[in-house]
Amino acid sequence: MTHDFTDQSVLITGGTRGIGRALVEAFAGAGARVAFTYRSSTDAAEELRSTLKNNGTDVLVFQGDVAEMSAAEEAVEGVTEAWDSLDVLVNNAGIARDGLMLRLGEDDWDAVIETNLKSVFNFSKAAYMPMMRQRAGRIVNLSSVVGVMGNPGQTNYAASKAGIIGFTKSMAKELGQRGVTVNAVAPGYVQTDMTGALDDEQRETILENVPLDRLASTDDVAQAVLFLASDAASYVTGHVLHVDGGLAM
Repeated sequence: MTHDFTDQSVLITGGTRGIGRALVEAFAGAGARVAFTYRSSTDAAEELRSTLKNNGTDVLVFQGDVAEMSAAEEAVEGVTEAWDSLDVLVNNAGIARDGLMLRLGEDDWDAVIETNLKSVFNFSKAAYMPMMRQRAGRIVNLSSVVGVMGNPGQTNYAASKAGIIGFTKSMAKELGQRGVTVNAVAPGYVQTDMTGALDDEQRETILENVPLDRLASTDDVAQAVLFLASDAASYVTGHVLHVDGGLAM
């Protein structure tokens, strides 16, 4: 199914690589005006901005730390001032600092919780009033199969992604009467730079538990997000859409 986002304004956090870049490109391809954030990948952000502009997409780029409320406020204000509305917010930014609990440092815990979970609070809070006033909007949060199932060596990452699920359901109940839907996507193992570093044995071990017998592509995840952000999902809210090849069954 093709989704049309013509004349809609979309803000995506962490948009320069992996799933984030796939999201930026997918929404741009569907006709949206696209804004994205990045923290340090200046060259990649500029290359993506240039590519989008050359393809006729209206684009805004914001540099900042998504764990800071000021970065969220700046991005949301920038979008609404430039385009008069914020129709879709996708909270995608995230990091991983894995390690068994015995060796997991406090800094590793704090960094993952602040980047993965606090950023969702920051950007959702910044978008709250604009979407309330519009009486319309879509918020889609990127969780993970790890937030559903857990995983050894990822207590911090799992906690952040499980927190996103609870946050999503609570926000959905707050905003439903104003016509704003809030949903989450929980990807499984996705073919990115991180999984590209796996050796054949590691990959085979993962695929033994995936009924569809392949890793997800970044586009698999992007298309799920587009669905939840589209009119086709206008009666879907508080939902966690698993894009994991059956891993979490």
